[in-house]
Amino acid sequence: CNCVKLVLLLSVLSLGVSSQPITDSQRLFSIAVSRVQHLHLLAQRRFSEFESSLQTEEQRQLNKIFLQDFCNSDYIISPIDKHETQRSSVLKLLSISYRLVESWEFSSRSLSGGSAPRDQISPKLSELKTGILLLIRANQDGAEMFSDSSALQLAPYGNYYQSLGADESLRRTYELLACFKKDMHKVETYLTVAKCRLSPEANCTL
Repeated sequence: CNCVKLVLLLSVLSLGVSSQPITDSQRLFSIAVSRVQHLHLLAQRRFSEFESSLQTEEQRQLNKIFLQDFCNSDYIISPIDKHETQRSSVLKLLSISYRLVESWEFSSRSLSGGSAPRDQISPKLSELKTGILLLIRANQDGAEMFSDSSALQLAPYGNYYQSLGADESLRRTYELLACFKKDMHKVETYLTVAKCRLSPEANCTL
């Protein structure tokens, strides 16, 4: 009986020693993934609500235009497919995620998830950006990576804030919501894969 107790005690102690170094990173990653999942859901909801307010022909035309267009954040170099994502380092995935979130700092002011505090998009993006920066600092030495951070901030979707005609305004709103949804999906994917890398035994296949 004493032998069994000793074995159990040693098992608990060894588990604690082996998992201790990644506890903080795992916790930060869990928070970041949870926050971007919430933002992605908000983005999907806002996009669906906007689409449902359109006529069928308007939806078809806007979707056709968007497929031929591109998002401002497409200038940020990121993995082209799931295989490249899986081959990318944790630091690279964090860096890309940071830049994607940062690119929405201005444009997000035009997005509203709802009146409830948990549905406010801009504050949630700011919290997520801070969390990703903490993870980056925990995974690299120095801050040279962000010495040119200001140069990476993208313009808030061209003339989105200028006075536009009805059709152009409709297109801009559609583009803004579609791009936000697309980028939050990217960040969610990158952070989920990066988080998985901290668990050697986990299957990180997308």
